[in-house]
Amino acid sequence: MTALLCAANIGKLYGLRPVLRGVSLDVSCGEFVAILGANGAGKTTLLRILATLTRPNGGALTIGGIDALAHPDRARARIGLVSHQSLIYPDLTARENLEFYGRMYAAANLPTRIEEALRRVNLWQRRDDPARTFSRGMIQRLAIARAILPDPPLLLLDEPFTGLDQASAANLSALLREAALGDRAVVMTTHELSRGLDGVTRALILKGGRIACEVHDDITARSLAALISDA
Repeated sequence: MTALLCAANIGKLYGLRPVLRGVSLDVSCGEFVAILGANGAGKTTLLRILATLTRPNGGALTIGGIDALAHPDRARARIGLVSHQSLIYPDLTARENLEFYGRMYAAANLPTRIEEALRRVNLWQRRDDPARTFSRGMIQRLAIARAILPDPPLLLLDEPFTGLDQASAANLSALLREAALGDRAVVMTTHELSRGLDGVTRALILKGGRIACEVHDDITARSLAALISDA
């Protein structure tokens, strides 16, 4: 498999407090990696560094062969991100939000891609409604449509199941399984062990800012919950 993301010895301090302590992680095309851990383990900080939104105090990061610390703008063009902030404009319609981001990323065949993305998250019928009229779960689905719109090779998702009902969560699981095929990869943080693990090929458990263990087999809610509590 081709390495798409390579993080080496990533460290992060907030003041004098270490949050990440030498985290190394390679993600290859075709992988769906879940980053797990208790609150405060460093999951969100790590994902923000991988997304080039937070700069580490030490280490190296390459995305698609690009030095992401030296050239973050070039690296971001290869990333689709779903974070705690939806990055959705409430007074724009669903379609207008995607038009704005599609133009920003110079996405080809934009009207077609917008329709495909909104249909993929079951929002096509609400395409001309302002986002301020959407529920929290619908905003999350629109944020996912924004992330997949330019068809990035790397999807990074921080707690993407938050606010989703059961049907929407099942749809997202199917979308992520589909995304982690071929020349793409998915990296996700989640605490939703009961519904966020479908299709995951590898799980990393963080504790105290370090990768405490890595799981390739028996990626089940029960086994991972036990590892998280023991880590």
